Amino acid sequence: MLTRRQFTFAGAAAFGAARTGFAAEVGDDGLHKQPWFLDTFLELGDDLAAAADNGRHLMILYEQNGCPYCRELHEVNFARSELSDYIKAHYDVIQLDMFGAREVLDFDGQALEERDLAAKWGVNFTPTTILMHNSNAGAVSVSEAQSFRMPGYLKPFHYLSSLEFVAEKKFEEQTFQRYLQDKFAELEAQGIDPDVW
Repeated sequence: MLTRRQFTFAGAAAFGAARTGFAAEVGDDGLHKQPWFLDTFLELGDDLAAAADNGRHLMILYEQNGCPYCRELHEVNFARSELSDYIKAHYDVIQLDMFGAREVLDFDGQALEERDLAAKWGVNFTPTTILMHNSNAGAVSVSEAQSFRMPGYLKPFHYLSSLEFVAEKKFEEQTFQRYLQDKFAELEAQGIDPDVW
């Protein structure tokens, strides 16, 4: 079994870049940006349908200016190529501001400012990542559209696992906790310690 030190040195190339010196761009709204975020009309039913038409899923990412965990999500999680590459391959990403005033058209047709939509959807923490499988296109509420929600920051291994959990439609078969336990067991059988990932 690999130790933490062996994994760190031997596995770094295979499991992505370390955090060294990566800083995400910050937009005029104070939110960290990624070049692969979509700029849409914020008509969420149409955005999910467009993702589905392209065989992709939809990620809604709620953040706020000055959020240290949002910064961590960008500078740690999204800096890892295996994670950002997975997102780019499988998800359309729309970033919303928990206290923003842009108008968003909800799945039920109601037009709300970002901050009011956050309240309606029960978004209380940032970052909050809401994942929607493309099979949910045509949903008329967020509860119908969302397949999995991450309220708060998750470390890279858990974040990537949640993306896979939705993209592979595992949420229909088991809970996320059971999915993680199975994944941990598989990695440990390969001699990889998931705690250092």
